[in-house]
Amino acid sequence: MDSHIYKKAANRLPALAEITVVRFNTRGTASDQGKSEGEFGGGVTERADVVAAIEYCFNQLQIKELWVVGWSFGTDLAFQHATDARVKGLILLSPPLRTTTEEQLRFWSEDGRPVIALIPELDDYLKPDEARLRFSALKQLELIAVADAKHLWVGEPFVHRVLSEIVRIVNLGRLPLPTVY
Repeated sequence: MDSHIYKKAANRLPALAEITVVRFNTRGTASDQGKSEGEFGGGVTERADVVAAIEYCFNQLQIKELWVVGWSFGTDLAFQHATDARVKGLILLSPPLRTTTEEQLRFWSEDGRPVIALIPELDDYLKPDEARLRFSALKQLELIAVADAKHLWVGEPFVHRVLSEIVRIVNLGRLPLPTVY
């Protein structure tokens, strides 16, 4: 995935926070770097992509504690398809909650694993106040409203905030992250 958040996480977090970052495109994803194989399935056929990535992390990389980070459409995929009991929890960046159902939210609520959502104050799809209502079924939700942030998390201060929150959740002892890399 060539989104700036995922690129920076993959480039920085292994060295700065001892966090392994695995990023991947779902089927049919297009960018300046090209297009992945397969056809976009509206979040349905992408289940195989999410499950394959989780299996790769556990079986090939031998990751002991796997957190799934989703951004935008990827947050819906995380809610719907990252339900493997070995997944430690979800970290959601700019969740639009476009295709996640109340039933899927109930699954996570009853499951009890941590769900942390970073909600940009100026998001295009779901702002913090609306997110509190939409996520009300999740009793374990940690909702983090980020002032002045937008859906794409553009700008180094917002990238630093996102990466710092990931480190706080996954490897707290590595905070604070340096501001220069």
